[in-house]
This record gives sequence, C-alpha cells and structure tokens, in this order.
Amino acid sequence: MIMTLTQHSEFDGKVVLVTGGSRGLGKAMVEAFAERGAHVVIASRNMDNCRQLAEELTRRHGVKALPVACNVSDWAQCDTLTNAVYAEFGRLDVLVNNAGLSPLYPSLDQVSEALFDKVIAVNLKGPFRLAAVAGTRMAEGDGGSIINVSSIEATRPTADSLPYAAAKAGLNILTEGFAGAFGPKVRVNTIQCGPFLTDISTAWPPELRAELEHSTALRRCGEPHEIVGAALYFAGTASAFCTGSTLRLDGGIR
Repeated sequence: MIMTLTQHSEFDGKVVLVTGGSRGLGKAMVEAFAERGAHVVIASRNMDNCRQLAEELTRRHGVKALPVACNVSDWAQCDTLTNAVYAEFGRLDVLVNNAGLSPLYPSLDQVSEALFDKVIAVNLKGPFRLAAVAGTRMAEGDGGSIINVSSIEATRPTADSLPYAAAKAGLNILTEGFAGAFGPKVRVNTIQCGPFLTDISTAWPPELRAELEHSTALRRCGEPHEIVGAALYFAGTASAFCTGSTLRLDGGIR
C-alpha cells in the first residue's frame, strides 16, 4: 500500500537526478525532492543502496524513484545514466552533480597518477559530461536547472586535498560556462560546501573536527539536511533570475 505524505509544491511531477544520491548530502536532497512530489533518480556506484532508498521513497511518498548504478568517472556510464532517465520519464528537470571523492594521501609527492586521475574524473570529468549531455537535452526541451556541488576547498585549498581542490575549482568554472552555453532555458549554479557531518566524517579524528568547527563563524559543522534549502532554491522558481552563481554553504569559514 502506497502512503502519500507529500503536499502540493512546485516540484510535483518534476524529475530530479542526484548523483551520489544514496547517502550523505545526496540522500538528503533526494529525500527532500521526493517529499515535495518530485520523481527522483538515485545514482551511485552501490545499486543496493540506490534500490533500497528508491523503494522507501516510493512507499513513503508515492513518487516514482529510479535507482541507477553509475560511476560518474566513466564517460559511457554518464551517457547511460542520462539515457535511462529519458527512457523512464521522457524528461529531466533538475540535475544535481553531487557525487564527489577526496582520498587521503600521505604527502603531495606521494600522490599517484592513478589517484590524481580518479579524483579529477569523479569531481570534474563526470559532472562535465552529465551537464553537457543532460543540459543539451534540457535546452532542447522545456528547460531546467543544473546544480553543481562544490567545496570551499576550491577557493581555500589545503595541502591535504589539492587534487580535489583543483577539480572543484574547475567545477566552479564549468558552472559559469554552462550557464552561458545553455541559457536562457537552463540555469546552472553551484553550492560550495564547507564541512558537513556525512558518513565520511565518522572517520575524522577528534582534533580534525575540532579544527573545522573552530574555523567557522558558527563554530560547528553542517548537518546533511542543511543543504536542502540551497538545493530547493536553485531548483525552483525562487531563483528564476539566478544562474552562473556560487553560493557558499560553509558555516562562515574564515
């Protein structure tokens, strides 16, 4: 039996694709859109997690939820993902490029070529391909919104995450470029995140969390649900005159 808890909203019947959507910030956004009546596409490398969340959201909200296994670092898989969305729904209204990766490394000189390539592929190559293909189809159709999830590292890089910082800086540039390329029908914006308490944060040593909290004006890290407001803003009509923009969502990192 399907239980529908959604209230009428501007997202009723819209189709929203979120990469890295089965956990962390991606899961929070997927849940928020589904709660507001949107059909959601949950993409990540772990199909079991995608399927489990999809079934839960359909049961809870009565929306369609499509799970798709996708490694965004693979060009062909990005195309397959986009094709799967259009085959299922015939449209895409919102693309959220959320999937990201920032592996640890002992020192800069020990960053391997494989690690560097992997970080660039997940954080930059994949979002480029998805935005290029999906954005083109959006522009040819009814338009839409593309939201890139970046990091404060893009503008305030640290030595322990330079490949990631470089990729996210590139993603910020792609936002402006795609906004110009796909306007006026498709808007493209970035959420530039600071430290959030996602699954990854459970591995942080206590001193790292304390350092991150001290670096913010709010003296704390963000909770996953606190990205939702920014995502809904960029996806909806409230941001109708906003494109090519980057919103810092970092608790006021100094």
